[in-house]
Parts: sequence; structure tokens; C-alpha cells
Amino acid sequence: MTTSSDQPLGDQPLSPLDGRYRAAVSGLGEYLSEAGLNRARVEVEVEWLIALTDRSLFGTTPLGETDKDRLRVLYLDFGPDEIAWLAEREAVTRHDVKAVEYLVRDRLAQMGLDGIAELTHFACTSEDINSTAYALTVKRAVEDVWLPKLRAVIAALRALAEQHRDAAMLARTHGQPATPTTMGKELAVFAWRLERVAAQVEASDFLAKFSGATGTWSAHLAAEPDVAWPIVSQEFIESLDLGFNPLTTQIESHDWQVELYDRIRHAGGILHNLATDVWTYISIGYFTQIPVAGATGSSTMPHKINPIRFENAEANLEISSGLLATLSQTLVTSRLQRDLTDSTTQRNIGVALGHSLLALDNLQRGLGEISLAEDVLQGDLDGNWEVLGEAIQTAVRAEIVEGRSQISDPYALLKELTRGRRVGAAELAEFVRGLDIGDAAKERLLVLTPATYTGLASELVDVLDEELPAHPED
Repeated sequence: MTTSSDQPLGDQPLSPLDGRYRAAVSGLGEYLSEAGLNRARVEVEVEWLIALTDRSLFGTTPLGETDKDRLRVLYLDFGPDEIAWLAEREAVTRHDVKAVEYLVRDRLAQMGLDGIAELTHFACTSEDINSTAYALTVKRAVEDVWLPKLRAVIAALRALAEQHRDAAMLARTHGQPATPTTMGKELAVFAWRLERVAAQVEASDFLAKFSGATGTWSAHLAAEPDVAWPIVSQEFIESLDLGFNPLTTQIESHDWQVELYDRIRHAGGILHNLATDVWTYISIGYFTQIPVAGATGSSTMPHKINPIRFENAEANLEISSGLLATLSQTLVTSRLQRDLTDSTTQRNIGVALGHSLLALDNLQRGLGEISLAEDVLQGDLDGNWEVLGEAIQTAVRAEIVEGRSQISDPYALLKELTRGRRVGAAELAEFVRGLDIGDAAKERLLVLTPATYTGLASELVDVLDEELPAHPED
């Protein structure tokens, strides 16, 4: 396609995460971008070199704190110069990790530390560096960016649950009027569900391997057979606050990633359910949307406030779920000792988490832009007195057991009165007065209304303050 413009569009962001929605997801770019991955690779290379010299291996002596600080600046101040240097070198090497090794060697030379240059990437396969770098970046992205946003959504739900704990509303099972509940209790259900998954994500493993080309430490032993290399590797990985996988092929098996992405996808499913439920509550008038100054709901209908936050969240959660499922499905398998399908797949971790983060951002905003229409809830309750049929037939059953009633089939009796038809307060009261039950039961039923028939709904909100039961894996 040709245009009259002199400005090509090919250099514009292809993904909306890097364009329209960049501000909402930029925190993930610190870790899960190509630059973030390369910074972590430099970190692993530098820390491995320091770890080897700290042990005085191969005649080296431990570096002084000044030299260690100078080396750590390579990743602490990693920026545009390093990004450009790596891009230029990778164009020649056609290998991203080798380019990182050359960067570290180049900087060692500039620092006058050529004597230890051969310890850069020592006995490592690329996947030693990559598995560690991915564990670092994913861990930091989840703990520093994704989990806090999930926690913010949970906090918003908890606040709304507490605020509306006594707001009676008609439940809708199968979309039909059902035993009343409260809006607070229904929102607390989502908070409780998300709390469980958040705790599971927080307890996730982040594993790395550091055992050479096929996971056997063969090169290490060839260079120095008298060193307990598995211990050296484990202590190194654990010094980075990661878990160590001692039994691998060339790659770390990625099972921890599969577990993590499945948990995040599970959270996404709950959030999707939340988005569609709140959308429905808005649709039936239970929630009104608070107008945002200057915003346009429709290009032609000026009265509209569309529930775009929840629709946007719904769509992004579906995209995220699909990508996370692909990550889990692909990463669980590697042909024999190594293939490269994982390499391409893992480059999309940031995209999968990005769409999830964008959804969380929209949900957090959306939950702050709704107001409960209690008059609508009350009107709905007043129009559905037949929902008390459950209470009446259950009370009658108890009276039969107590010997205070001779009614033979209370369920059928109430079914005949209420199924498929509206029953008003007066008609229901007249029906109760004519029942063959004790006076105390009649009094309880006669004062009952749809708005007061909410059981323990309000008190159940307090469950959110109780400690979660231990996860089976704990």
C-alpha cells in the first residue's frame, strides 16, 4: 500500500502494549523487555565472575570491593550505550548471549582487569545464563509489578465489600430471581478467590540451573576436578535469591514457569468472571458509572457511559490467557537435551503478563468509577416477594418434624403458589397466615421481607479478615 505521506509508519509500535497502552504496562519493560533480559544476563555473568574469584579458583585472588562495585555498575547502570553495543555485536555473532559475554570482556579490558577475562562465561552454556536471567526477570516482574497491581484490585474489592456488606440485593442464579444476598458478600467472594491465587503466586518457585552444556558439569571437572562444582553452582544461584535445579538437561526444565503461568491464568479467569459480573450489574442498573470529566461514551449518543474498563479488562484477560496457555504448553517440553522452541516462546512472557497487567489496571480504575444504586436493588427486591418461597417451605418442613404441622408436601405447596408468577407482599402474608404451622414460625415468616432474607451475607464479609488456610503444597 502506498500513501501520499512522506512519513513511513513501519517504525510505529506494532503492539498496543508498546503504543496505546504503554503507560499502563511500562513497569514490566524494566524486566521483561529485550533490554531487561540483557541487563539480567550481564548481572549473571558479572556475579558468576565475582563468585569464582571469591573462591580464589585457578590462582585468582578475590576482587576488592572497589573493583566489585565497578563491575556491578555494568548492570546497575545498564542503559542506551550497552543496548546499542549489544545490538551491533549481535549483528555479527548472531548469538545474543555471546554478545553479552563480549560486552563484559570489553568492559573488563577497559577496567584493566584483563587477567580474569577468561573467567567470563566460564564453563557456562547459554542456558545457564538464560535460565538464571529469566528467573531473575520473571521473579522481579511478578513481585514488583504484577502482584502489587493484583493486590490493588483485591484491596478495591475488599473496600467495596465492606462498604456494601449490608446492601441487600436479589441474587440471580441462572439469571433468574433467587434467594437474596448482599452486594458486599458477592464482591467478597471474588476477593477471597483472588487472595487464594495471589498466595499461591507469592509462594512460587523461581528456579535456575548452572551445570553446563548438558547438565553434567563436565567442562567444570575438566578444568578443575577437585572442586565440588554442584555446591559452587547451588550457592551461586541461591546468592541471587533463586531456587536451584540440580537435575537438568542443557536447559532448566521450565516446570516452575508452567506452574506460575497456570496460576496467573487462573487469576485471570477469576478476574474475567469479575469483569463480566460487574458489567452485568451495570447493565441491570445495580451499579451506576461515575462520569469522568471530558470523556465521551458514544460518538453519537451523548447520554452514554459505556463500561469500557470492564470490557477492556475482559478482552485483555482473554488474550493473556491464550498466551499463558501457550507458554505452559510449549515450555513443558524440550526435545531430547535441547531445542529452541522455548527461546522464542519465552520472549513473549512480557506480552502475556502485559495484557494481564493492563486488565488489572482497567479493573482497578473501573472499580473506582462505580456507585451502588441502592434504590434499584430495593426496587428489584420489592418486585420479587416470591423468593421467600424457599424460606417458607423450609420453615414448614421444620414445623412438620417438630410435630406442629400436618402439611404433607410443603415444597409442592410453595411451588404451586410461586413458580413462574409474581407474588406480592399481601398475597404472601395471607398465604402464611393460613398455613398449618405454629404461631412463632408464622411470626418469623410474616416479618420476613426479601431485603431481610439475606442470612449471614453481611457477616460473611468478615471471612476476608481471616487467615487463609494453608495451601496443600505448603
